[in-house]
Amino acid sequence: MENLGELERGVMDALWSQREGLSAAALRDALADRGLALTTVHTVLTRLEKKGYVVRDRSTRPHLYSASSSREEHVSDLLSEVLDQAGDRRAVLARFLGTVSLSDSAFLRGILDSRLRHTDPPRHSEVG
Repeated sequence: MENLGELERGVMDALWSQREGLSAAALRDALADRGLALTTVHTVLTRLEKKGYVVRDRSTRPHLYSASSSREEHVSDLLSEVLDQAGDRRAVLARFLGTVSLSDSAFLRGILDSRLRHTDPPRHSEVG
C-alpha cells in the first residue's frame, strides 16, 4: 500500500466525509483553504485512482469521485501492513496494547472473546 502525501490525505479526508461521490470542482471547493487549481485536484484524483484509493464514476458529467474503501478499512490495512513488516509481530502487538486506554482494552477484549467463541481452538502446532 502506497503512502499518501499531505494533499492526497486532504482529498481522501474530503471524500471520506461524504456519503456521495464528489466532482473535482466540489473537492476543490472543500479544500478552498489550500487555494488549489482545478487541474491540481484532477491530477491528485488521477494519482489516487491509479493507487486504488479512489473510484471514478464515468457515467455522470462531471465525473464523480468516491473513496474505494472507508477510512476505517484504510487504517486497518495500514496497521496490517505495519505488523507484516515487524520482525516480531507479537512484540509489536504487546507494546501497542500497552498504550491503549482501559476503555479501548475492554472493547478489544469483547471483540477477542467473541472471535474466540466463534472459531475452533488452535491446534498445538499453531500455538506459540
